[in-house]
Amino acid sequence: MKKILFALLFSAAVLLMHSASAQEYKNALGVRLSSSAAMVNNSISLKHFLNEKSAIEALFSFGDPLSLGALYEVHKPFSAAGITWFYGGGGYVGFIKEYNVNKNKNETNVNFGGMGVLGLDYKFVNLPLNLSLDWKPELNIVSDINFEPAAIGFTARFTF
Repeated sequence: MKKILFALLFSAAVLLMHSASAQEYKNALGVRLSSSAAMVNNSISLKHFLNEKSAIEALFSFGDPLSLGALYEVHKPFSAAGITWFYGGGGYVGFIKEYNVNKNKNETNVNFGGMGVLGLDYKFVNLPLNLSLDWKPELNIVSDINFEPAAIGFTARFTF
């Protein structure tokens, strides 16, 4: 019940903020939290706009797997003020530690793959804060062929 009440209050606050509208930002740095065990999951996100409509986003996931990904994103205005939707694609490289029983030691396997992205982006006008919600499916190609369709992520970034 508390979660539903919080979600309703948060939604109402966002809708009532007439001063919060889309404001251009050039760079943003923050944290992306993911709902799945994708190769590029919980990560540090750096986003840089090339122009008004296109951006590149670098993702660095630390831990196991350690991975680095890059996305090219196309941003389109949404009907509500302050919100854009975006889509794009890119690739990643990931390093997974696995125990080899034959050699009796840990080894690092390198994985390469592609990823797509579809999401919503919101920039507060009076705060240096950007929020993003996205779906980022991944297709691992090299080392192990695997598809991860359920990678939903939430990102909070500081804009500058």
